[in-house]
Amino acid sequence: MKAKAKPMPSLPSDEAAEAFVADADLTEYDLSGFKPMRFEIEPKSAALNMRLPASLLAALKAKAKAKGVPYTRYVRMLLETDVARSR
Repeated sequence: MKAKAKPMPSLPSDEAAEAFVADADLTEYDLSGFKPMRFEIEPKSAALNMRLPASLLAALKAKAKAKGVPYTRYVRMLLETDVARSR
């Protein structure tokens, strides 16, 4: 029978996280609470200004809040997803 997975420890810094990952056997830990994370590396060099109905903006803000991201980033994610799908 497989042993119960250990909970992930709280890591106070990037250095502590790097040291933990370097030495730990991650198969022993419960990773079920982890979510994929996307890093934004490309610099933002252009701007978009648009007018929306207040109800649409409110809906966007609510969806973004539910996902835990700022609404402008959520809109950018929607645009990126749609463009990638159409390629």
